[in-house]
Amino acid sequence: MNVFRLTGDLSHLAAIIILLLKIWKTRSCAGISGKSQLLFAMVFTTRYLDLFTSFISLYNTSMKLIYIACSYATIYLIYMKFKATYDGNHDTFRVEFLVVPVGGLSVLVNHDFAPLEILWTFSIYLESVAILPQLFMISKTGEAETITTHYLFFLGLYRALYLFNWIWRYSFEGFFDLIAIVAGVVQTILYCDFFYLYVTKGSLTVPRLRCWPWFP
Repeated sequence: MNVFRLTGDLSHLAAIIILLLKIWKTRSCAGISGKSQLLFAMVFTTRYLDLFTSFISLYNTSMKLIYIACSYATIYLIYMKFKATYDGNHDTFRVEFLVVPVGGLSVLVNHDFAPLEILWTFSIYLESVAILPQLFMISKTGEAETITTHYLFFLGLYRALYLFNWIWRYSFEGFFDLIAIVAGVVQTILYCDFFYLYVTKGSLTVPRLRCWPWFP
């Protein structure tokens, strides 16, 4: 395994742990988009159905199970255990505008017209835009707790590192997956404005994200 994939996986895991610890320690899910977390749960569920059909390595299987378990644990904390603290009034992004087009695209553009392959492709496309409800929520409220911005930073770092992972794999293995690369680039671009604000301001107040003028 190359260093970019390993550090990318660790960054992704760090983001998830930061989010879970934030909710558990503060006993609150204020500022966290439940809709984004539902989309990420859909991503992991549809991507890792191969757990039932193939075994690659203990590391691979363990990471898949951790991602799935953590995503549903987060949903449980938001919508059940700490439901009273969930700010549904600001978490208003219309996720059907993401899920429906992504579903149609995954049927039309994929590597192989087979159920598992289509679902894998769906997960790749959906992951690229799953963070939009969270960014929309931050833009709408104009504020984000420090711990939430750290979560977003590590999530964006994970995706950026995976871009280098693909460059490494193409250089040394000749591996090239256009679908994953294009989706990864789109996802990284969505984080660019947030990265700028994170590095230059590092405060609890997050001004209107400039890259998305349709955000109210």
